[in-house]
Amino acid sequence: MRDKKNSWLLMAQVVLILVLLTIYIGVRVYYIVIAPFTTFELLFSLMFFVAETFILFHSFFFFVDVFRENLRPIVPLQKAPDKDASVAILIPARHESKEIVETTLLTCKNIAYENKNVYLLDDSTIESYKREARELSEKLGVNLFTRSNNRGAKAGMINEVLKTLSEKYVAIFDADQNPMPVFLKTLVPFLEADERLAFVQTPQFYSNGDSSTVAMIAHNQQAIFYEYICLGKTINKAMFCCGTNVVFRRAALNDVGNFDESTVTEDIATSLKLHTKSWKSFFIHKAYTFGMAPEDLAAYFTQQNRWALGTSQLFRKLVKTFFTDIKSLKPEQWLEYFISTTYYFIGIAYFVLMAGPIMYIFLDINSYNIDSFIYSITFIPFFILSNSVFYGSMVKKKYKLSNMIKVQMLTALSMPVYLSASIVGVLNMSKKGFQVTPKGNSNNVPWKSLWPQLLLIFVVFITFAWGSVRLFINDGVQSILAINVFWMGFQLILLSGLFHFNRK
Repeated sequence: MRDKKNSWLLMAQVVLILVLLTIYIGVRVYYIVIAPFTTFELLFSLMFFVAETFILFHSFFFFVDVFRENLRPIVPLQKAPDKDASVAILIPARHESKEIVETTLLTCKNIAYENKNVYLLDDSTIESYKREARELSEKLGVNLFTRSNNRGAKAGMINEVLKTLSEKYVAIFDADQNPMPVFLKTLVPFLEADERLAFVQTPQFYSNGDSSTVAMIAHNQQAIFYEYICLGKTINKAMFCCGTNVVFRRAALNDVGNFDESTVTEDIATSLKLHTKSWKSFFIHKAYTFGMAPEDLAAYFTQQNRWALGTSQLFRKLVKTFFTDIKSLKPEQWLEYFISTTYYFIGIAYFVLMAGPIMYIFLDINSYNIDSFIYSITFIPFFILSNSVFYGSMVKKKYKLSNMIKVQMLTALSMPVYLSASIVGVLNMSKKGFQVTPKGNSNNVPWKSLWPQLLLIFVVFITFAWGSVRLFINDGVQSILAINVFWMGFQLILLSGLFHFNRK
């Protein structure tokens, strides 16, 4: 039973955050209207305000999810599986380590569910990997499925095997995901109890957090999504598939033409298709599978690029669906999908916000014309309260405060990745196929490959240094200059995490 006192306290904090946020945005609008901007300054100020509001919008809905997790438990129906509740367990693999795939196949075979069949879907093009897949399938007695082309990448491979299956349900695991024996016995009863339930999703938690700092912080970053955000999406009937650790109803997939092959994040794209046809989804807030986190920055950025690119591609489709078939989703579902598909636009917003202090410190171009005292009494209370609720909500779940701070560092370092991927995705410029996240390596990444992050650090450092010099020699409006220098210093601290993460 949930602590009602804590629930009401959290509710009061979230309401106060909304009040403070409304006051701050109202003050910002007022000062934009009355400020004596030049035309260029006005346009830049409006861009800055839109970027700022975008990030605040996403932040606020995280706090709403934190509140809902504390207040509204969901107890779905369950029903013992019938004799026809057969399950096909699919493990898509492409150029994966033999040891990693073998461990996953063994854990899938050991799932305590009699009416199951295990399929290794090998989409490798290199002969050595093909040979290893054949050897593993023969050694472990699992079904091997291959094809002659790579059409549609992971989604295409799954769609090909779906044509040959007769099982009622389909469980999907990435090649590095190791399910517990109770996985199917826990999930299938939910699907058996509700014929309109398309899939049941479980969290993706990493078991190799001790292999590197990147792996540990990637695990903590994932936890923010699975601990709070997923519950909010479930309440709003918009929980999407996360690509692995999931069980689908095969009839639901057939109803929407199986997996969407038009994006590198086929999971969320297929979920949208299902929800627009009134199928339901559900998230179980308990880990029954453990996988491998990216262990160095190269692997991590590859993963983040794929997610940012795929959701940005889906945003195009979402907008089209919104204007052509608005009744296909409920308002709260539209909200959840717009939040999900625009999240990685924070890369664009981040660089607009970074440009503000840079333009002021070097060129005295003001994008933020507001009295420093008014700024302090409107923004600082919101900043302190929102950060305390964020950190407090994660510490309550037994995550270390220091690791949550490092999550912010790793996110800041990902901004160049989010920027490029979101632009490429929205403009539909990508010609790349599905990118497999490298696994099993914990190495220093060559510094030359981290040039976007190093360039960003250099620009921020130079801006901070010159702003500090101007403060010292009393050049310019000191209060406004101090605010800009502070934010550059804050970003410099976050970005300095690059030297912490890029080590073996």
